[in-house]
Amino acid sequence: MILLVLLASVLILVVTIYQYDEQTKDYNIQRFERKEATTKETIELELKNKTTYPVNTGNLAKIFQERIYEISSINKLNISFYDLQGNLLKSSTASAFEKVDSKPIPQNLLKELANNSNHKILKTSVDKGIGYQSSFSFIHDPKFKRIGILELQFTQDNSEIEQELREFILRLSLVYILMFLIAIATAYFLSSYITRSIKTISDKMQQTRLNKRNEKIILNKASSEIEILVEAYNHMIDELGESAAKLARSEREQAWREMAKQVAHEIKNPLTPMRLTVQSFERRFNPLDENAKEKLREFSQTLIQQIDVMSSIASAFSDFAKMPTQKKEQIEIISVVKFALDIFTEKYIKYFPEEEELYANLDKTQLIRVITNLVKNAIQAVDKEENPLIEVKVLSEESNLKITVSDNGKGIADDVKELIFEPKFTTKTSGMGLGLAMIRNIIEAYDGSISFTSKVGIGTVFTVILPKK
Repeated sequence: MILLVLLASVLILVVTIYQYDEQTKDYNIQRFERKEATTKETIELELKNKTTYPVNTGNLAKIFQERIYEISSINKLNISFYDLQGNLLKSSTASAFEKVDSKPIPQNLLKELANNSNHKILKTSVDKGIGYQSSFSFIHDPKFKRIGILELQFTQDNSEIEQELREFILRLSLVYILMFLIAIATAYFLSSYITRSIKTISDKMQQTRLNKRNEKIILNKASSEIEILVEAYNHMIDELGESAAKLARSEREQAWREMAKQVAHEIKNPLTPMRLTVQSFERRFNPLDENAKEKLREFSQTLIQQIDVMSSIASAFSDFAKMPTQKKEQIEIISVVKFALDIFTEKYIKYFPEEEELYANLDKTQLIRVITNLVKNAIQAVDKEENPLIEVKVLSEESNLKITVSDNGKGIADDVKELIFEPKFTTKTSGMGLGLAMIRNIIEAYDGSISFTSKVGIGTVFTVILPKK
């Protein structure tokens, strides 16, 4: 809108100046023609009725000796008389103390005048920034015989018209500036009105999430186009809610199916040796055997071991499914981590606390569980290394607690790094792959984070960040 107003203002200004220029040209031509007609009539009357000299070429200068200045002054024209060869006979410019141009009329101009059907030539010229209009025509005696050439020269004084044009452009510019300011204000309020609704829609779209309940847009006043957009968005929200519910239900069902498969698989592992043990005991057991009690004890021990395995499987799945309780108490971190490491007998486990005491509001049991799990993974990673080394470091970073567990083991391959915290994923030949998933749940429950860096053949570093409060 602003651009259109500005462009229209410029175009109108250009057209106005052009129109003024054309009108000035037409006005000067018409004024010159009126003066020319009046002057010619005066000269013809002088030649017909008032002169006592014979009317011929040689007497033109005498006839108009004094009269030429009077006629020039009345009509405000410069008058010059030439003979038929173009030589100057008399000019009115001398009275104005102007330099008389005694040059004859050019031959090409004489030919053009003679061949012109109107026997008149109109010329426009500019000298030192001043415009002139000149006409050349023949002078006739009373018998309509050519006796000379008349030149009438009119000075174009456009100063008044140019002053009027400047004043008009000034007024027009003030009007345009006012219109421009009004256009800016109108465009601002109009765009604000339009974009207010669009901003509401944009904010709602940015807040739209698949995993939460999204609110519909309600606008009291809006254009028909915005209302169509709002209706489309609200319809999308309805469909999104239905899709999210279906997706959540499908994910829950899939998760339960996967969990059931994993539980069944893990339980079958100890059930198979239990079945074989029972079948073997039934087939080979002899009550009269003098080692019957010993064999019965071995059989019982085998069953108890497998039952313990099943119990540990059930506990592991129960612990994973159960979100950690956010129990917070002020504990001294350095000593708690040392206590967690004391259960390990491996001499290559090194502990490097950077502070003597460090306090944080955490659950002591769950912190021990995190440290124990990370160290167990590190021990398994350095199992076949010649010079195994595990380093545990504890330090403070502003309002956070930082714990790192590093090893020089086999490392983690790039193609499985994204799966390392997934439930059921493990790179070991035994275990259920729930350890890292469970400790990540514990850490995130306290608004912390766990990450790692690893290079194959060099080692792995796990970093735990926990808030102190």
